[in-house]
Amino acid sequence: MQLTTPMRRALIAGAAVTALFTGAGGAAAAPPAPVSLPVPLPLSAPAGASAPLATHSPYGRLRPLAALSAERLALGDLVAAAKWGTGSPIDDPAREQQVLDAVAERARQLGADPEATVRIFRDQIEASKIVQRGLHRRWDADPAQAPAGRPDLGEIRKEINRVNGELVRALAATPEARSAPSCGPLLTVAAARERRERQLDTLHTAALARSLRSVCEPRV
Repeated sequence: MQLTTPMRRALIAGAAVTALFTGAGGAAAAPPAPVSLPVPLPLSAPAGASAPLATHSPYGRLRPLAALSAERLALGDLVAAAKWGTGSPIDDPAREQQVLDAVAERARQLGADPEATVRIFRDQIEASKIVQRGLHRRWDADPAQAPAGRPDLGEIRKEINRVNGELVRALAATPEARSAPSCGPLLTVAAARERRERQLDTLHTAALARSLRSVCEPRV
């Protein structure tokens, strides 16, 4: 396949951003800076407000996947705050299975691959748990950083369900972009844009990368 100029630029940019995420030469990642609880999107935000509309370009189709994944991670911050100090475990197998069953059924309704959708959402769930565990460790080490209030977990889960639905639709609409050779580099560029615009710290950057791990379909 002959690379067009835009695709060649995307590949170069993707390689550069990958180095930024992983650290050049195997250098250790910088420790997370002490930050306060990131402010997520308001729970009253209209559906799809944070995710750019897909366009006909591969990057335009892939960027909403990174944006919705970042939005879901922001809600993970609120889940961590809701569970903080309650003794509630971060792992919740019953809730996780409900999510996986729901997204698989929605994928079938949309004519998408339910197995691929479940695989991607397993990554989304694990990424959220990375954030929750990381924040709880921070708050254990420095209680001054811990949230002063406890959000309603039921309301947060309504928002997570909304984002889940949008993400399933976005996945169902992008099989060609996700199976293209340019998917990895373009998705990395999209993730880097979310990292920059949301000012993600090391913890959330690593979690975002984990959430997107299975988005690009393996080539056979």
